[in-house]
Amino acid sequence: MKHWLPKVWQSRRWLARALWPVALAYGALLRTRRILYRLGVLKSERFPVAVVVVGNVVAGGAGKTPLVIALIRHLQAQGHRAGVVSRGYGRSGHETLEVAAQVPVESSGDEPALVQRATGAPVFVAPKRADALRALLLAYPETRVVVCDDGLQHYALQRDIEIAVFDDRGIGNGWLLPAGPLREPWPERARRGIDLLLHTGRKPAFAGFSSSRRLADHAVSATGRQIGLSELQTQPVVALAAIADPEAFFQMLRERGITLKKTIALPDHHDFHDFDLVSLAGQTVLCTEKDAVKLFSRPSVEAVNLLAVPLEFAPEPAFLAAFDLRLASVVSQLPSRHGHETS
Repeated sequence: MKHWLPKVWQSRRWLARALWPVALAYGALLRTRRILYRLGVLKSERFPVAVVVVGNVVAGGAGKTPLVIALIRHLQAQGHRAGVVSRGYGRSGHETLEVAAQVPVESSGDEPALVQRATGAPVFVAPKRADALRALLLAYPETRVVVCDDGLQHYALQRDIEIAVFDDRGIGNGWLLPAGPLREPWPERARRGIDLLLHTGRKPAFAGFSSSRRLADHAVSATGRQIGLSELQTQPVVALAAIADPEAFFQMLRERGITLKKTIALPDHHDFHDFDLVSLAGQTVLCTEKDAVKLFSRPSVEAVNLLAVPLEFAPEPAFLAAFDLRLASVVSQLPSRHGHETS
């Protein structure tokens, strides 16, 4: 279903129309849930820090995690003490825990592990994001800004700044799940709008801030050794990706002059437990940083020349300026201030 539904979502043909009644029911549930939060029947928790939510309106990945990393680095450069909370999608455990080097990626989730390694910021995961934030503040009480990786529709955690991320798919056919890709109606007038909208693709589908993304000039081995991509242009390599859009990674490699003799596309957040690295013995294999946090710990990794290619992602300066302006207003009101409502 994960493979054919995205194609259905790009048009309003017969199959999407067949799913329309289910989408209507889903929409009714969304409205009911929002009303229950507005009335206080479902509780929404506020914390004495600036909470920034980076999320999707459409199903599937659109570049949230690279933006979270970019925001944390930006905050750190400005002297803010910032942390990250996440559900840790795809992880095996259900406990609340801090993501650290000694924590297996299976327990933390691949994206939280990547964020922690890329930024050094405190990262906590829990089934409920409010529990993760509570644990983060208990361990790091000096934290002033917390970025939530995903969770636009998670109203149990109140927020001050909402950032929606879109890739080149835009909003697809504009219908709610499962007839379309939307997790909530867009544009939505039943609650306060998104504060900032960022496009991560090359061809934005509608107005909003833009960003740039390119592969770094080097790849990195499990031991930290770097090798220039130019050195890999003289040999055919295997490319592997378990992300939302594997073909995007493959195309970026080709654009850097890399000859791909084989590509392996796997489902997003694939755990690689059943993946046979030994079958690629003796070959050079390029993967994403997100996949590397799992693959580098595999006991059979030494059988291949496995290299991760970092992604260099940067929101346009105007986006960061707008973000800073909104954040300054929020921080100036800490600890007693009012942020977004869930209505």
